[in-house]
Amino acid sequence: MLVGIAGAHGKIAMRLIPRLVARGDSVIGLIRNPDHAAEVQGWGAEPVVCDLERSSIEEIAAAVGRAEAVVFAAGAGPGSGAERKLTMDRDGAIKLLEATAERGAPYVIVSSVGAENPPAPSDDEDVFSVYTRAKAEADTAVQASDRDWTIIRPGRLTDGPGTGRVRIAVDPFRGEVARDDVAALLDAVLHDPRASHRILYVNGGEEPLEQALARVLEMA
Repeated sequence: MLVGIAGAHGKIAMRLIPRLVARGDSVIGLIRNPDHAAEVQGWGAEPVVCDLERSSIEEIAAAVGRAEAVVFAAGAGPGSGAERKLTMDRDGAIKLLEATAERGAPYVIVSSVGAENPPAPSDDEDVFSVYTRAKAEADTAVQASDRDWTIIRPGRLTDGPGTGRVRIAVDPFRGEVARDDVAALLDAVLHDPRASHRILYVNGGEEPLEQALARVLEMA
């Protein structure tokens, strides 16, 4: 399978790409900074420079249009302001969705716990509130599409080594989870058609990831 990943130089994508390549998939990695191309190529992906905030729908489609599945793992990142939460975490995700609509590729998006009930806009809101609402609005657009989609909503992300043991649920819950384990979950749902039209919450836990995912996907 040919997988397109937005945010290919990000902390989740850098863990996901080698997993996909190891199982025999090919990866197109969208990056904003051309200086990151060699590193992304070293992980096994084909780097393509495409700034989701600045590129048109047509340009994004040209960059990733051959993909048989797409993953939105991009984000404005820590330290960015409210405006970029909207232009990247919301608008970037929606532009990628629209750019890949003609091909109809399954769409997997990394969201966040809290997106199920985002705070209402206010005059004195903090950046995290804007971020949560941006994620919620992107998720809503994905759910309204006619695509096969999966929304992953982790809790607080950590950089420590993954344990392969998680808790996965369809109802919101908070916690923390290693980016390694989020990448493993993305890899799994990309290859399991039962994950279509599912919103999955994930944090660290006691159950082996494959077992936890199978249990949830077997639910009606």
